[in-house]
Amino acid sequence: MKNNKNENMIGKEYWRSLERLADTPEFRNFVHREFPQNASELDNAWSRRKFLTLMGASIAMAGMTGCRRPEEAIVPYAKAPEEVIPGVPEYYATTMPFGLSAYGVIVESYEGRPTKIEGNELHPSSKGTSNSFMQASILGLYDPDRSKRILEDGDERDWNDFASHWRSRREKYIANKGEGLAILSEAHSSPTIFRLADDFASIYPLAKWVTFDPVSDENIYEGIRVATGKYYQPEYHFEKARVILSLDSDFLLTESENLNSARGFALGRQIDSDKDDMNRLYVVESAFSITGGMADHRLRLQSRMVGAFIIELMSELESHGPSMNLNGLFPSDRTNHGFDPRWMAALARDLMNNKGQCLIIVGRQQPPGVHALAFALNKYLENIGKTVSYREIKEASISKSGNLKSLVEAMHKGEISTLIIVGANPLYNAPADLEFGDALNRVEDVIQLSQYLDETSHKAQWHLPQSHFLESWGDARAIDGSPSVIQPLIERLYDSRTTVEVINFIITGIDRRGIEIVQLTWKPILSGDFEREWRRVLHDGVLKNSRLFEIDPAFDSIAIINHIRQNPFPSYSADNHNLEIVFRPSANLYDGRFANNGWLQELPDPVTKLSWDNVAVMSPATAQDLGLKNEEMAWLNVNGRKLKMPVWITPGWVDYSVAITLGYGRQSAGKVGNDVGFNSYSLRTSDALYIGYGLTLEKTGEKYPLANTQDHWSMEGRPIVREGSLQHYRENPNFASEMVEHPPLKSLWKEHKYDEGYQWGMTIDLNSCVGCGACTIACQSENNIPIVGKTQVKNGREMHWIRVDRYFSGDIEEPEMVYQPVPCMHCENAPCETVCPVNATVHDREGLNLMTYNRCIGTRYCSNNCPYKVRRFNFFNYTKDTPESMKLLNNPDVTVRSRGVMEKCTYCIQRINRAKMDAKKEGTEVADGEFMTACQQACPTNAIEFGNINNPASKVAKAKNKGRNYNLLEELNVRPRTSYLAKLRNPNPELESLSGSGS
Repeated sequence: MKNNKNENMIGKEYWRSLERLADTPEFRNFVHREFPQNASELDNAWSRRKFLTLMGASIAMAGMTGCRRPEEAIVPYAKAPEEVIPGVPEYYATTMPFGLSAYGVIVESYEGRPTKIEGNELHPSSKGTSNSFMQASILGLYDPDRSKRILEDGDERDWNDFASHWRSRREKYIANKGEGLAILSEAHSSPTIFRLADDFASIYPLAKWVTFDPVSDENIYEGIRVATGKYYQPEYHFEKARVILSLDSDFLLTESENLNSARGFALGRQIDSDKDDMNRLYVVESAFSITGGMADHRLRLQSRMVGAFIIELMSELESHGPSMNLNGLFPSDRTNHGFDPRWMAALARDLMNNKGQCLIIVGRQQPPGVHALAFALNKYLENIGKTVSYREIKEASISKSGNLKSLVEAMHKGEISTLIIVGANPLYNAPADLEFGDALNRVEDVIQLSQYLDETSHKAQWHLPQSHFLESWGDARAIDGSPSVIQPLIERLYDSRTTVEVINFIITGIDRRGIEIVQLTWKPILSGDFEREWRRVLHDGVLKNSRLFEIDPAFDSIAIINHIRQNPFPSYSADNHNLEIVFRPSANLYDGRFANNGWLQELPDPVTKLSWDNVAVMSPATAQDLGLKNEEMAWLNVNGRKLKMPVWITPGWVDYSVAITLGYGRQSAGKVGNDVGFNSYSLRTSDALYIGYGLTLEKTGEKYPLANTQDHWSMEGRPIVREGSLQHYRENPNFASEMVEHPPLKSLWKEHKYDEGYQWGMTIDLNSCVGCGACTIACQSENNIPIVGKTQVKNGREMHWIRVDRYFSGDIEEPEMVYQPVPCMHCENAPCETVCPVNATVHDREGLNLMTYNRCIGTRYCSNNCPYKVRRFNFFNYTKDTPESMKLLNNPDVTVRSRGVMEKCTYCIQRINRAKMDAKKEGTEVADGEFMTACQQACPTNAIEFGNINNPASKVAKAKNKGRNYNLLEELNVRPRTSYLAKLRNPNPELESLSGSGS
């Protein structure tokens, strides 16, 4: 197929993959196969689709009897009717705990059945938006692979059996003050669990309580302690920063508090007119992240060399200002590491010129010494209390790998007789060198509380099912210290217990309800009438005006110097004989806790665009040196520890550094997550949790097929993305609409006028979109979109109604990256409508391109004629013979489609109609912002606007009047209702003369 590059396009050339850039036969063949061979008739729909290993395992539940409200009273977010009205949803506020974070959520519930999660506008960590983990968490509630029964050595037991067992053990530990007793828990921010931990220490003073998460901010807290002598919680205020330096930190996606970070960063890049200013982002990183994709200047650098970089930067800053009192750290010869002196000087000047309005942020994988220097640097640049603030944090809440190591050593020595594991799965994710499995064999009594029968469960004497947060009473603190309550939306589906119930029982031997335990914590917190204030907290989802006080810690320069001298940074880069290996949390599965979630497994990685697998990612130059190609299997050897996995080559990676994501290779995750990908924890050791050295790769000669979506739905070289510099925009605010030249647009027939009543439209701001994928999962949840599995994704049959395209531009080694969400455009002159032989796709008077599913006969002419490639065809009947209980997750306002039917984005017409009906009841018009589409509501950066374009005061109408607004493929005269705002970058004028995106 000819590479259909538009010769009238002005600006950069964009490409999705190396195959697309080279226009290889493989790429051209895939474009030819946009509509693969016809689906064969299925003899056995269930076995052919492997429904239980795909969609069914992610939406089924125990049965209809489980869907009832909890016995305790819960408080709806909006005023509830006197009695439940079938088909009318209620909304409740609760909190999703996530490590030391807490996300405030609003849950939509139909007749006691939670179906959709959104962010809580009142909560400081979500502020009305969400991420993909929050959106997909509803799927975990109904997962049939969740643990259902209490087990003792694999045999079913009930709570009374366990209670009898523990009470007998408890007497022993009361007598010996807890000697031989230990708890291993996940990190948390729960005031109730902190209170219970104090009680635990009081009753069992010789017992141990260790907190461990495989992905944690331990290095950040330890670095702050090195610098100040105490542990503090940092809170970054990106919206206040004019210049941001990110050192190996993917703060927009995989770092803690990414919601706040993404929102603040996007606020700093809002451009409403050519008079506005925007922040500038410098990124130094080894692996290409979405944060690097948003950078104005990006420097590829091995992760092991970031320490050397920050020291050299501080030396450069000293040459522009006063001393930092860190004598002896700065090199006398500043040419050792090869950093471009022009780059360093320009960066230093930019930071110095924006004192108090800049921000230095470092990724969790960097060692404590780098974080200590970052703290000193923010102090030097007068940022503390402005762009970054600090609050006290309980040391007990911090995950510490050293404490885990001490616990495992005690287990090996036989000093631990009872180990209680709360929520953790250390047999899967503990550092490999600790040999946790062998240590567990030496413990007499192992009790585990977990949501799944996971890898650790099979070695526990007692396994207790853990309740999902939507079934639980609990609490958590937000990043600013504001406490919030976790309230159940549904009676527990299985014989499970909440975390606070189990810990309280371990301490007291008394079986108490979760609400009673939590209220004991909150009575001292709430003033006045407790019941009234308690109901207010439940209603709002957070205790208002309860932020913890900010602190301005002093730093100890001598302590920093001594720490770095004792723990020096590497002074040389990795090479092709000894590669660097970087362990990163998965953008979709995080540390593996979401491995059984089909929505997240199928969501393409935002950079590699792979789904259903993890890989060893490297740069083109590294792959060439090692003689490796995409999908080739290789043995990864790190100091004697081996793992075989496939290779994937991605532009923008630093040379001789290989990145692998955590969270895959599960053996006991559930039917969806088992045997998906490769267990990279097997290479991870306690002295190299994130960054290792000495990796070698050896080809095996095998190939491994991967499901990669980067070339799916190709628009064949047409001019899609439009971007420019801030200066270019100021000189020509309408540059985006002028980038493609075309003759006057004339229709072949008389066009319909859409100028009366509601006229719905959407804008997507490419300057704000970070490519996180929250919109995709939100749409899937709202619109009952099925999971299709790896094989069908590989065939180009994924069903997502809104995809997020990722484009590269520039040099292969130093590319820039940009994201573009693409839903249905709802064209006024829709080319899909003219070719449908049965009028299954039609237009309504409000400008919506609609599907009539029961008319569709599956010709797929509409999809072939769609220039945006946004229509999805059901090659299989994913709902045939589905048991009634499996349907309870579905949104009742959206039709479940069957095999042979085309589907696509509807602009969430069910939400439009609900808003119109509510307005009609009240005798008013639908006000701007009265409702949002699912993608718009989820977006953490508010990149999407939707509304009535006939209302000139609406946000969407105002957005369409901005100079950056342009229509995708406008030259086709299809008149899309969805338009885009061009992306802008804000490069430093001093660096524009340097080549590559590292400039």
